[in-house]
Amino acid sequence: MSRISIDLRSDSEGETIDIARALGAVLVPGDVVALEGELGAGKTVFCKGVGESLGVSPERIVSPTFTIVTEHEGALPLYHVDLYRLSSEWEAACIGLEEILNGEGVCLVEWPEVIVSLLPKHCIKVRFLFLEPDGRSLNITAEDTPRMRGFLFRCKPYLPGG
Repeated sequence: MSRISIDLRSDSEGETIDIARALGAVLVPGDVVALEGELGAGKTVFCKGVGESLGVSPERIVSPTFTIVTEHEGALPLYHVDLYRLSSEWEAACIGLEEILNGEGVCLVEWPEVIVSLLPKHCIKVRFLFLEPDGRSLNITAEDTPRMRGFLFRCKPYLPGG
């Protein structure tokens, strides 16, 4: 299956949450979303928006850096994974991450570059880049499916220059 890629622009935390809500609305059991970007780029904020669309209170979603994996109950099980403190795929395997990545919930993974070969080929990738003065570019790559095209249609207001 072919993949699609789009660049979106967010000029505020609220816009990042709106984009994430739109993605969360099309996620299904087994989806993995890999969130790449520097510290402070908006990965955890994005997780709050996805969680909100799945019925998880945004206040409950915080960076799980010290716990590595946090499970939230909503319309679907939501696993928020932060691999910042791990240094290898071996460490990820030791905590059972493969089972979570191949489970029946939705899995959001911050710092996925630590586990590249463990990520499913069909995972959705979101790359955050800082823009001047306070904006973010969100490059989203996913399989070209009707549900992902629906997500992109909802995000038209966030196209650069849109």
